[in-house]
Amino acid sequence: MDIQLSNINHSYDKFEVLRDINLDIPTGKIICIVGPSGCGKSTLLRLIGGLEQPTSGQVLQLGNAPAGCLNPLTYIFQDFALLPWRTVQGNISLVLEDHGIRGAELQKIIDDVLARTKLTDFANALPKQLSGGMKQRVAIARALAVKPAVMLMDEPLSALDSQTRELLMDDLVSLWSRTPFTAVYVTHNLAEAVRLGHSIVVLSRRPGEIREIVKVDKPLSERKHGDTDLEAQQKYLWDLMRDEARAADAELLNV
Repeated sequence: MDIQLSNINHSYDKFEVLRDINLDIPTGKIICIVGPSGCGKSTLLRLIGGLEQPTSGQVLQLGNAPAGCLNPLTYIFQDFALLPWRTVQGNISLVLEDHGIRGAELQKIIDDVLARTKLTDFANALPKQLSGGMKQRVAIARALAVKPAVMLMDEPLSALDSQTRELLMDDLVSLWSRTPFTAVYVTHNLAEAVRLGHSIVVLSRRPGEIREIVKVDKPLSERKHGDTDLEAQQKYLWDLMRDEARAADAELLNV
């Protein structure tokens, strides 16, 4: 299922947040969204996910969701959003129980996503027993369990230390390489964007407009930490954003 954003504008009363956004999100690609603080990245993700309706324009879902899809648009948040009294497999089962899935079918799905996210040995652990990186793996496993058409990822690694972030990026690449998924990935971290994005959407400062869409042609599996090509693209992104990022920070300080 593709997502198409057509002439999206969004305001809160007279406060203009997004302006004239036109964007195609193709099946099987990871689209990263970057931009200065306050430029509307998370707002754009909420519009895509249907949590808010744009002031004008359309968010269109084109084509069919994958076979077995229980929830076409599924969020992954930076704060994990796990229920502390449920085990790892209990947190995953919750989203399946809502669809009436029980018994052997439920356990089969749980076992599959636990294996895919390297969590099999932690099935009966509680969230308090897990590191931040492991908690985010649980959140990813829970999202995969409903076979989403599109995963909406709102700074999913920002709460993690740099080493854990690198490991989770490797995990996401491994997951995508085995079974390509579609994702819209909001981040402040340009290194994450060039490591994970097939295309990187650069928004201007508020009101957010698309300044440029930067394509990263190197296959995900060949992108490594310290890759000079990726570092060059990261620098290019920062050069695009630097002046507006400074201006956006100054505006936020004066609000």
